[in-house]
Amino acid sequence: SLLPKKKRITKKREFDLVFKKGKTFKNDFLTFKLLKNHFLEGRFGFIVGKNVSKKGTVRNKVKRQLRHALGQEIKNIKSNVAGVFIAQSGIEKKTFFEVKKATIGFLDKANSLK
Repeated sequence: SLLPKKKRITKKREFDLVFKKGKTFKNDFLTFKLLKNHFLEGRFGFIVGKNVSKKGTVRNKVKRQLRHALGQEIKNIKSNVAGVFIAQSGIEKKTFFEVKKATIGFLDKANSLK
């Protein structure tokens, strides 16, 4: 299941806000910026930079994986969070299962934050 458009962060202004005010969580191939109790709630954005791959096809594949992993979990996410997933170099070598496990881990943290 894909992530519906209305659940996505698309504007630069919105990304900037999450970057400025969000809490940061990291693992070795993914960074997650989390913003709670804000007008952006229930929305998510994805950044896959050239540091992951110079090839657009590879970056798009990573983005699709992230969106798909999140789409499968969207019903388990508390509605008062917004987040941005920033792919790090190395993620392109991970399996979908590994990406999804990391995504779920970040969402659990998001849900447990007061």
